[in-house]
Amino acid sequence: MPKKATSPARVPHSLAGPGDRLSLTLFFALMLHAIVILGVSFQASPPHERHESSLDVTLVHSRSAKAPKRPDFLAQANQIGGGTLDKPAKPSTPLASPLPAPVPAVTPPPPQAPPPSEARKAPVRVITTQAPASHKARVSRPKEETSPAHHQHPSASKLISNSMQIASLSAEIERSMRAYAKRPRRRFVTANTTEARYAMYVEAWRKKIERIGNLNYPDEAKRRRLQGRLRLEVALNADGTINDIILRQSSGERVLDDAALRIVHLAAPFAPFPPDIRKETDILHIIRTWEFLSSSRLYTR
Repeated sequence: MPKKATSPARVPHSLAGPGDRLSLTLFFALMLHAIVILGVSFQASPPHERHESSLDVTLVHSRSAKAPKRPDFLAQANQIGGGTLDKPAKPSTPLASPLPAPVPAVTPPPPQAPPPSEARKAPVRVITTQAPASHKARVSRPKEETSPAHHQHPSASKLISNSMQIASLSAEIERSMRAYAKRPRRRFVTANTTEARYAMYVEAWRKKIERIGNLNYPDEAKRRRLQGRLRLEVALNADGTINDIILRQSSGERVLDDAALRIVHLAAPFAPFPPDIRKETDILHIIRTWEFLSSSRLYTR
């Protein structure tokens, strides 16, 4: 009889070894992690879809005690609208911005060689920054080279010489100021003077000159029957004494010119200035024309 085919013997599950179960568990764990890891992907959003958070704050120049119920803008203080527009608009101001303006970049000029005779100085570097606006331009100045000549002190003889020069100049200035402050007040009068106080004094002076002149008429002029006309300026002090005599115009005859000067000295001193003249005049200049006649008479006019 033919033999029946025999199938391979089946091994019961319970007969599988521990190593086989561990391998099977690791296999399923790896498959699960692979599915999780490979199934999750990351994708960056496009640049145009990015949103940046910003805060728009408006500066206002007035303040309200109450806060508005529906504010249109954020500001540093409460303000209830009081403009002239129908739609909400940001307030503007004609005032200048409190932030400093950006400092423009400065291009330093090309370096130039200094003359040989001048002492070389350390260069100055200017560093400017464009941003931010609150930063100011920084200037870096290296320390100047100091030379021994800067620390030399003047000698004692030079100091004494400078002090003497300064003292001399100060004394000269003081003398000039005193001389100007004490300059006498002068007054010039002629035959055409109409002020009563001066006209009366000059008239008294004229009468005395003519009286003394006719009493002391020069003998040579009488003998030679000389005649001539001269112009004389007599300056008198407040006490009536002679301050100066100036011959403004000669008569052409030395005898007559000398006779006029001698007559003035013989008639001096004259009357002191009256109080109304003394309070405003220190020296009175009397300018008159002297006329010597051939009849041996003297007149002034």
